[in-house]
Amino acid sequence: MSSVSAMNGNAIINDAGRVATIVSAAQYQADVIIVGGGIMGSAAAFFLRQRGRSVILLERGLLGQQASGTNFGNVRRQGRNLLQIPLANRSLDIWRKLPQLIGEDVEFLPSGHMRVCYGTERLGMFEDYALRARELGLDLEIFSGKQLRERFPFLGPQIGGGSYSPLDGHANPRLAAPAFGRAAARAGAQIFENTEVDEVEKDGEDFRATATDGRVFRAPAVLIAAGAWANRLSSSFGESVNLVAHGPQMGVTEPVPYGLKTVIGVSASNDLETLYFRQIPRGNIIFGGGNRGPAYPDLKRAYVRPENTLNQLYQLQRIAPALRQLNLLRVWSGIESYLPDDLPIMGTSTKEPGLHYAFGFCGAGFQLGPGVGDVMAELIDTGSTVTPIEAFSIRRFFREDFVARALQR
Repeated sequence: MSSVSAMNGNAIINDAGRVATIVSAAQYQADVIIVGGGIMGSAAAFFLRQRGRSVILLERGLLGQQASGTNFGNVRRQGRNLLQIPLANRSLDIWRKLPQLIGEDVEFLPSGHMRVCYGTERLGMFEDYALRARELGLDLEIFSGKQLRERFPFLGPQIGGGSYSPLDGHANPRLAAPAFGRAAARAGAQIFENTEVDEVEKDGEDFRATATDGRVFRAPAVLIAAGAWANRLSSSFGESVNLVAHGPQMGVTEPVPYGLKTVIGVSASNDLETLYFRQIPRGNIIFGGGNRGPAYPDLKRAYVRPENTLNQLYQLQRIAPALRQLNLLRVWSGIESYLPDDLPIMGTSTKEPGLHYAFGFCGAGFQLGPGVGDVMAELIDTGSTVTPIEAFSIRRFFREDFVARALQR
């Protein structure tokens, strides 16, 4: 089994008495360097250790501090692009056994996920999606009319139907990435928090990642999982993509008696109506959705707009009128990364062997996180993966047909 090695700042003298090498700062060597300590990077570190690979994980702040820790906490498969369903299925299998796998509880509850719509216009879309998803292993139930009211009596009168996924649920995003990171560390991974990477470059047979404080990390393989900051690193290898940052608009209410076990999300053509909410066993209602707010990766800041919160509270009472009297405790945002086609980037570089990517999950990466880590560990370790991810390759942004369509928008 490989291990991480570190060299301190010493001059190495050769037989002739000349200085052969001067190491100006600490250097670290491993099989794989991971840049980015969100849920994808932390999970990849854990699964690489399960495969016997030595790992260095570099995080500019604290594990799970950015999008992985500030999202809604949805562990849902339905509503995704169908290309993501095999990956989402693999990830759900991991979510269901997390306490046994990593030794910690991240408050995953397979409480079910209900995707509703106003009126009945979108029911046909729900039915078509359910038919195609079933072929990929995702079973959904369609509810409308009397059956809808009997099963979900708290829904408002404007709700006309919904699609129910009984095995989906929710988890605590503030716990998940740090828990994976601790499990990876217990398994032997080297975790470096508060370590900002200045550059990653190829140096002989290895990649060299240099931190802003001068520390140097070397490995023959690199995984860039740096979220909204990833494009700066991919660009240095000639693979720049149109990655943009937005801030989710989130809030939490005062606690009330626990009774809402199902996650509710609205499917609508109007972004203002796309609210989602869940109740945690402590009683608080957590909600998000609607228009996104501004996010500034260079400043590491994202902001909640008051008008977005007011719209969320209005939408919340439309969906579930019984929640209209709740007091708001807190609002927050984070920095999420988005790509033009709303699909993530996963897989190998088109330019440099040994370079791998997993970023740009367009606000829907939390559920996928454990599966992404497992898939990327498999890909780095073996050179392939049993889960189809070709549609997520970065090479799609450099194909002539994709570029032509982008220029027409």
